[in-house]
Parts: sequence; structure tokens; C-alpha cells
Amino acid sequence: MTWVTIGLSAATMLTMAVVLTAILGWANKKFQVDVDDRVLTIIGVLPGANCGGCGYVGCGEYAEAVALEHEAVNKCTVGGQRCATAVAGIMGVEVGETLPFRPIVHCGAGYNDRLGRNEYRGETVCAAANLVTDVQGCTYGCLGFGDCSRACMFDALHVVDGLARVDYEKCVGCGACAKVCPRNIITITPFKSDRMLAVTCSNKDKGKDVIAVCNVGCIGCGACARTSSLFTLEDNLSTINYEAYSPTCSLEVLEACEKCKRQRLVFVGKPTAGDLEKTADLVAPAVVEPDFKTTVDDTEWRG
Repeated sequence: MTWVTIGLSAATMLTMAVVLTAILGWANKKFQVDVDDRVLTIIGVLPGANCGGCGYVGCGEYAEAVALEHEAVNKCTVGGQRCATAVAGIMGVEVGETLPFRPIVHCGAGYNDRLGRNEYRGETVCAAANLVTDVQGCTYGCLGFGDCSRACMFDALHVVDGLARVDYEKCVGCGACAKVCPRNIITITPFKSDRMLAVTCSNKDKGKDVIAVCNVGCIGCGACARTSSLFTLEDNLSTINYEAYSPTCSLEVLEACEKCKRQRLVFVGKPTAGDLEKTADLVAPAVVEPDFKTTVDDTEWRG
């Protein structure tokens, strides 16, 4: 009797296995989704950072968008021009020169430059501090609690003296820092050269109000705009026309930088060989490597 029971159980299990195998085999063919070979090939040339800088969740989703939805081939900020060229080759299209996108932090005030600062006892993140009205006098400037630094997967952004500073040697322009900044003072800007000129302030208040809250903020005097057509004043704040910007700055642009009473026109980016030579004997670099942007619209190229 025992052997009969065992035999029936084994036969039942074998029959179920055969039936389920047949069903799964049918379902595999019935519901099979064909994957475009180009998707897998594109994934192979993408850097695999899955940083979201392209606007998609990860490299796989971006590869599908390129292959199946004719998305632009040059959206990978991490891979840059070389990656864009490789993806374009897979898709059989041409891609022009791709400018690298890098963040500019539009604030230049360290702790000692910020007036009206009060003790903050809340959660030490910018998103929370931004909801408190009296953390510091300037309601535009960097809060310095490091949300941007924690969001950076490439260790390219650090808070020094309360100010977010970008390490352009490590930065890939993924845009994670700009997305988490609650004050939108970090903008992802196309760099036409390794070093770009930026307006290192975001404050749109009138000059006397800026002076009351910051030792270095732009006061909207207009000296830069009167010296060079590259600059304009928008809402009391100096702004650079990056469409007309040239990697080789003219003498009038350099003169405008010298005329800035608050020294808010600063070159940011990778230091040149000359910069490194000048600062070789200094403990801290004299060349400013942080960044600065202007205000709330982080899709707008500002100085």
C-alpha cells in the first residue's frame, strides 16, 4: 500500500511538472517581448551611472528612449561627447559638438559675509531650513547644510565655510545638486570652456537691502552693464548673456569684472595652468572654484 501511495504521488508530481512546463513554455512564447538589439548595444556604451542627468530614471530607460522613441543621442552628461558620438553611430545619425553641462552655484557668501544670521535648531538640511524665515538675512543665498553635497554621487561638491563649492575635476554635470537645492541657486550651465564667468549672487533685492544682509552681494549698480553689452540688469541683479558669451573674454568684459564693487563677477571651473602656477605656494587656492547662480528659474542661463 505504501509503495502504491508513493508511486501515485510521484506520478502526480511528474504530471504537474510536465503540465506546468508546457504552460510556461506557451506563455513565454505568447507574451514574449522582443528587445531591440540597439537598446542593449546603447546600454553597453553608456557609462552606467544611472544618475538621472539625462532626465530618465537610469541608463536602461534612456537607451530605450533613444532606440525606440528617437530621443536625442547627446543627453548623457556623464559620458559627454565621446558617448554621444558612440550612441549616434549605433543609431546611424549625426551628432554635433556637445557642450559639457556643469553646475554653477550662484552665491559667494561665506559665514562671515552673511548678516542677520540666527541660531538654527531644526533639522540640519537645506530643505527644512529653507522653511524658516530667520535663518539668515538673505533669503536667496546658500544655506550651507549640504543637501547638494549628499545628493552628489561623484564626491564633486562640498560645503566649505557654509558655501557649496564644486570640484570641477570630479563633476560630470548630472544635475543632482541642482534638483535638491531648495533655493534653486545651482544651475546646470553649458560650459563653452573649462572656465566660465559667473555672477556670484542671487539676490534680487535693491542695493540697500542687499547691503543690510550680505557683505558681498550684488547691489545692482549696473557698472558691468555700462561697460560691456554681455551684462544686463534683471530685477536688480547682474546677468550674463551666455548665448553671446565667448570663451575668450574681451578687454571690456575683463574691465567690467574689475569695476564690480562687490567683486561678484568670478571665473569658475577647472583652473588653468597659469592659475595653478600663481597659487602653487599658497595653502588655499586663490582661484575661486565655487559657483554662483541667480534665482528661482533653474532652466534659465544666468550669470
